[in-house]
Amino acid sequence: MLTIKILGPGCPNCKKVEETARRAAAGLGAQAEFIKVTDYAKIMEYPILSTPGLVVDETVVCSGRIPSEAEVMSWLADALEDSRRAVRGFSGVPQCRL
Repeated sequence: MLTIKILGPGCPNCKKVEETARRAAAGLGAQAEFIKVTDYAKIMEYPILSTPGLVVDETVVCSGRIPSEAEVMSWLADALEDSRRAVRGFSGVPQCRL
């Protein structure tokens, strides 16, 4: 299962990022837990300069813009593949893909 975090104050752009991520996860048939992070101190724990931010399995994949559904699908597919590799004993998952 993927963990997808939307970082931001809950503004319209944050909501659009969440909607896009939900569509992308559904399009891949991926199980995902969606977490909204609105606390400023928690947001600042991630290496982003502006919101909204999108984090997949603790990897920042986007910040400061609304990504396309195709972009999010690609990031989610990569995260799924990374988790499969980790299960097989591989490591080296990047922490930030900006």
